[in-house]
Amino acid sequence: MSDPFKQAAGIRKVLTADENAEGRLDAWMTGQLGEAFSRSRVKALIKEGQVSVGGKILADPQKKVRPGDTFEILLPEPEDPTPKGENIPLDILYEDDDLIVISKPAGLVVHPAAGNWTGTLVNALIYHCGDSLSGIGGVRRPGIVHRLDKDTTGVMVVAKNDISHRHLSLQFADHGRTMPLERAYQAIVWGRPRTLTGTIDAPLGRAVGDRTRRAVKRSEMQDADEAITHYEVLERFHENPDATSLASLVECHLETGRTHQIRVHMAHIGHPLLGDTVYGAGFKTKANLLPDAARKTVNAFGRQALHAYMLQFEHPRTGEVMHFEVPLPEDMEELADALRAERE
Repeated sequence: MSDPFKQAAGIRKVLTADENAEGRLDAWMTGQLGEAFSRSRVKALIKEGQVSVGGKILADPQKKVRPGDTFEILLPEPEDPTPKGENIPLDILYEDDDLIVISKPAGLVVHPAAGNWTGTLVNALIYHCGDSLSGIGGVRRPGIVHRLDKDTTGVMVVAKNDISHRHLSLQFADHGRTMPLERAYQAIVWGRPRTLTGTIDAPLGRAVGDRTRRAVKRSEMQDADEAITHYEVLERFHENPDATSLASLVECHLETGRTHQIRVHMAHIGHPLLGDTVYGAGFKTKANLLPDAARKTVNAFGRQALHAYMLQFEHPRTGEVMHFEVPLPEDMEELADALRAERE
């Protein structure tokens, strides 16, 4: 009998269904493996082709288990929880003994997590800074006091010692209410908000049925976290006589710092970010309203059009107010140029 896992690496485990076995494969297998594996993780293993019966790889988590079935499972080898330094280039804006400020590119995950154990900003920082990073964030998040989504570009500050970590964390927790922290983003969104300036005050929490997404919640709900975004329309693209626009460049200032806050808030008021496949998928067909060249540029844009262009904070040691700005990255500038061309 051929080995279905011949080229794969991992830990093999064999489970045999007894005379009382019944139900779906993913549910039964979760019960057999114990607390170490959630049902969703087991379901993913099956879909990834890591389970076989009688030499045949299974891919259907809903398969019914029959008494006497013998399943072979290839469990992934445990990951080393301690990230290793990797020679990943960093765009360093400023650095001293207390902190480092970088411009994060698109596609770079901030810290190791499931699915991204290597190739992260943390791996790059460990290589660059050695053992000088703050340990407060834990082994997987050394020095990290705030984060940007994988495909969001822009300014980030990282603490290089515990005193800086505490001081910077306090500033981010304060959200600029009593301390000089300030964050500003630029985004390209579909349409044009009804008012050129405004405030979106809409609590956020986990979306029902998908823990990776966020959704607007009623304020009285237990999992609702305060979320406030201030926006200003900087430029309108493909403006029509009735004052509507196909897209707009907006600046957003955060009064709170929730996961996906700008992306969810702009979608909430009907203006999701271009390229946002999570919160703006329903607007993708709007690109069909553009001439060929602009439509191709918009359709080829492979991320949400969001850039953290400005960060201001108080230096933990000197008390100096540090201010950093980085222009739109090349891909967002090309996107804006493609939209501008249709207005001329």
